[in-house]
Amino acid sequence: MSDTPEQISPEEGDAAAPFDPSQHGIRVVELGDRTFYLLGTAHVSADSVTAVEDTIARGGVEHVCIEIDDGRFRSVQQKRDWSQLNIFEIIKRRQAFLLLSNLVLSSFQRRMGAGTGVTPGAEMIAAVHAARRAGVGYSFGDRPVAATLRRAWAKTGFWGKNKLMASMLASAFSREKITEDDLKKLQEQNELETMLQELADYLPSVKEVLIDERDQYLAQSIWEAPGSRVLAVVGAGHVPGIVRWLERLHRHHVDDAQTSPLVNKKDLEVIPPPGPVRKAVPFVIPAVVAGLILWGFFRGGLEGGLHSLLRWILVNGTLSAAGALAALAHPVTIVASFAAAPITSMNPTIGVGFVSGLLEALLRKPRVRDFENLNDDILSIRGVYRNRLTRILLVFLFSTIGSAIGTFVALPLLFPA
Repeated sequence: MSDTPEQISPEEGDAAAPFDPSQHGIRVVELGDRTFYLLGTAHVSADSVTAVEDTIARGGVEHVCIEIDDGRFRSVQQKRDWSQLNIFEIIKRRQAFLLLSNLVLSSFQRRMGAGTGVTPGAEMIAAVHAARRAGVGYSFGDRPVAATLRRAWAKTGFWGKNKLMASMLASAFSREKITEDDLKKLQEQNELETMLQELADYLPSVKEVLIDERDQYLAQSIWEAPGSRVLAVVGAGHVPGIVRWLERLHRHHVDDAQTSPLVNKKDLEVIPPPGPVRKAVPFVIPAVVAGLILWGFFRGGLEGGLHSLLRWILVNGTLSAAGALAALAHPVTIVASFAAAPITSMNPTIGVGFVSGLLEALLRKPRVRDFENLNDDILSIRGVYRNRLTRILLVFLFSTIGSAIGTFVALPLLFPA
């Protein structure tokens, strides 16, 4: 294998001068009779767009593999249309957290783009258009974003989910401006390694899904691409991991003469079922709460039991209602959150967010302008609260978190004196 830059010779009809990969920091990986060119980009950088267009226009590559999935390509290419979104179905199907994660991610990317004047993912669109102009084949190599988000959510525990949402919300609504100089720093190896290490320490399961698994997935897609000279347009943070996996794929398929795939992309799209502990928790906690309340009746008589029951209702209901209030929910929704939380917390099949979210959607149905302005409203806290669609999601989220906190706060208070 060679990592040293080499000339990409132009083919007929391409640029007159050969292209030097070192000009754009392209990583060149030679494995057997195949050469892979890894062009690391920053997703909202004008320089990355130029590098992609220049590289493909000069010719010499037989196929371009792009770090994007088909669905995300369509949404980036044209302004996302939210008009067909049915918030009632989203909540009923327990996809509110997934939708909220998508909106937060979109907000974060658009905020970054606002600092540089470049649309998020512009270099990926540029790669497609440049490949078409050059008559070069191209393919989308990334895992569907929905699968990535759902796997990250499924692999993260309760407190990890809260940390993830807090981190995403903080990033989405930060007023810090992103400049081209900042993006250039993020493309440097040491800067990226530092960021990835911080993510691994903060949320290791999320880092595994967002970075490590996608390194494997992208490497397999690049390996499967036709041709002996393949250009991969990927985020700079994935380059080191992709190189390692390409080397492993080469050893697996060539040196070890293995026929079965080393990386199964379908397996990386499957949403893992909850483990036995996670399955048991929704049943164990209600059982503990019910046991403590019954113990209150046994040890303290009618008065002691009623005191325990009252504490459970007040603490759980109040904190859930406080969450709904923080989301500026309808007064009826706030009262319903208070009443529903102590009951839904004892039922593993339904959460208070299901009740509060649906009720808020009924009382304040999203208007046409809420869908039309969604792309802009998610860029600010004021916009999120003004838009009825996003406020429903906040009601769902905050009332759920409030009830969960209330459960843990109330538990020690249930022991009879």
